Amino acid sequence: MSHEHRHGDRSHEEHGHTRTHCGEHAHTHGVVDPSIASSKKGLWAVKWSFIGLFITACLQVVVVILSGSVALLADTIHNFGDTATAIPLGIAFFFARLRPTKRFSYGYGRVEDLAGMAVVLIILFSAIVAGYEAIDRFIHPQHVKHLWAVVIASIVGFLGNEGVALFRLRVGKEIRSAALIADGCHARTDGWTSLAVLFGALGVWLGFPLTDPLIGLGITVAIFFIVWDSVKAVFLRALDGVEPEIMEEITHAVSHVTGVQDVSDVRARWIGHKLHLEMNIAVESSLSVTEGHEIANDVQHELYHHINYLSLAVVHVDPTHQSGERYHPHASLRGEVCLLAYRKQWWRSCERV
Repeated sequence: MSHEHRHGDRSHEEHGHTRTHCGEHAHTHGVVDPSIASSKKGLWAVKWSFIGLFITACLQVVVVILSGSVALLADTIHNFGDTATAIPLGIAFFFARLRPTKRFSYGYGRVEDLAGMAVVLIILFSAIVAGYEAIDRFIHPQHVKHLWAVVIASIVGFLGNEGVALFRLRVGKEIRSAALIADGCHARTDGWTSLAVLFGALGVWLGFPLTDPLIGLGITVAIFFIVWDSVKAVFLRALDGVEPEIMEEITHAVSHVTGVQDVSDVRARWIGHKLHLEMNIAVESSLSVTEGHEIANDVQHELYHHINYLSLAVVHVDPTHQSGERYHPHASLRGEVCLLAYRKQWWRSCERV
């Protein structure tokens, strides 16, 4: 027996199991976090954060062109990278409006993964450009012009990131989103990174021109670390990988449902920022189909209560003495049996000839 149920979006405010301490949630570009995507207020915060950081980065671009500061160039790329986080979110929700078709029966959630890969590649390319410019400036030193403008741009970068940090932290704590809080902490760190450009300008003013490319190289290295973390996160989802703590949460939630004797063969995958789940539960063999169906309903209710970004849950109900998929003949095995039977029949026909 199997039971399937789809569930709509739930606001993250309904659940109180999120963490609110900075540094407990990884910051990655190109990955839409479900705790943000499942909340209208979270999307609102991402939208205005995007606008704030985009304006900040555009102002810095003007100064980069005027001054030729490599440190400011690297920081500008860094800020554009943070801004780019909203791109896969926007693309994902555009395609989410499209209804599933016969060809794409699960919808278009995978477009989000493709957008994430594109964002990571763009940031990687930009980091390579920034690194090349910094190294080239070591080999061929150039005079940094308009130091006062570099200082102002550095302060603007700091204030822009700090404003976004305060905004994200406030909304994140309000909707209890660990991801948004982590993004706020990350933006605060980026603010200090922007402020480092000021020290680069100060070093140039004091007669140490290599201070500018040195700080630019340091910021570039930081971007590469972020890109590496983002690559791991993006390809984890693209390869149907799910975080171990989510799998543990699923098993823990279901194991406490009355009537469930065993939980096995838990299979989950991300499709965009929504989780699709399939699992087997074992119940007493003496129960009726209706009673097993009610237990499956209780399992789904418990899952949707604990995991607000769960989009689809398929629960297979097995008797206790046949718990798990190992008791069900797989289509692939049936195909192999048919193939062997065909070969045997073909060999006998050859013998008759």
